[in-house]
Order: sequence, then structure tokens, then C-alpha cells
Amino acid sequence: MQKILHTAEGISTWVGKAFAWLIVALMLLVVSEVFKRYALNMPTAWVFDASNMLYGTLFMMGGAYALAHDGHVRGDFLYGSMKPRTQAALDLVLYIAFFLPGVAALTWSGWTYFGDSLRIHETTFNATPLPVYPFKAIIPIAGALVLMQGLSEMLRCIVCLRTGAWTERLRDAEEIDVVEQQLAASEHVDEDAAREAIASAKTIDEAARQRLGGGNRDD
Repeated sequence: MQKILHTAEGISTWVGKAFAWLIVALMLLVVSEVFKRYALNMPTAWVFDASNMLYGTLFMMGGAYALAHDGHVRGDFLYGSMKPRTQAALDLVLYIAFFLPGVAALTWSGWTYFGDSLRIHETTFNATPLPVYPFKAIIPIAGALVLMQGLSEMLRCIVCLRTGAWTERLRDAEEIDVVEQQLAASEHVDEDAAREAIASAKTIDEAARQRLGGGNRDD
């Protein structure tokens, strides 16, 4: 069962990290346009539309990654104080009642939306038109990925209801890992102080996760 869950998480993680490189392309695009516009007085007509498409693609294709690593924001402070089985039962009900209908509708509508755009070879309205249908194709693709990850999360909830504990998620680099690497490599902090700081940071991070219902939630 854990292999199935980690397979879904692995796909979502790979896709999220692959499309994360779009932020580099977006940065280079914006920087080059700023230079051309203000230094060379040669603005480009299609950059605004292209930057919106890049950011929209990055945002949509990162949805499954955020769901796989429990990265979506929780606003309910009561959730973190619940037992794992209660959390799992609540999550499962909400996935069935809201997530499945919403994401399924998004995926189906996105496919229709893309089909209509492809049939007319839709383009942007500027001096240098860009094709819009490749961007709209991202909508059903992103929806399908989020739907796949959502089904995996529902399976995780069912496992938790049976066992009383959350199964461990596929580990990925987190902010606390960066802190640990920086302290370990620092020449200005001795080993004892570094270990103490790392332990303190992990304690604070774990306490925050428990309050928000994040992490592995296996206690």
C-alpha cells in the first residue's frame, strides 16, 4: 500500500520539480524585457502574455506536488488537535464531498475548453499573437494530476482509519533541511552549538506541524 502511495507522490513530485524550472525562464524573460524596454527602448508586445502563461502553467502544475507533500494551507486550528483517525475521517468526507466533484469538473471543463481553443487555433490579441491552446491544454493535464494525487490521499485516509496512524510521506527537501546543511557547513559555529541549534529548529518545526495537522501526523 505504501508503494502505491509513494508511486503517486513520486509522479507528483517529479512533475512539480520539472515545471518549477519555469520560474527561471520567467525570471529571464522579465529581466530581459525590462532591459530592452528601459535601456534599449525596444519593448516586446508578447512578453506580458507569455509571462502570464508561464506563471499560470507553473501554478497549475505545482498543485499535485503541494497536495502530495501536504503543502496546502490549513486554517482550522482544531484539526491539529484531533487524533489521526478523526483527521482521516474528516479528510475523507471532505475529499468525497468537495474535492472529487470539483477537480473532476475542472478536468472535464478544461478538456472542453482546450478542445474549443484548438479547433479555432486561438491566439492572443496583440501585435505578435501567441497560440493559446497549448496553455489551455495544461488545465486538464493539471486537473488529472491533482485528481490522481487526491485519490492517493483518499487511500491514505482509508489506511489511517484502519491502522490509526498516518503512513509516512515520500520525503523531499524542506526548509529545515536547508538550515541543517547551512549550520553543518558553517565555519563560525562549533559542532555542539550546531547540533543544539538543529535540534531546536526541528523541535519548533515539528510543533508547528502538529498544530497545523501537517507532516506525517503519526502521533
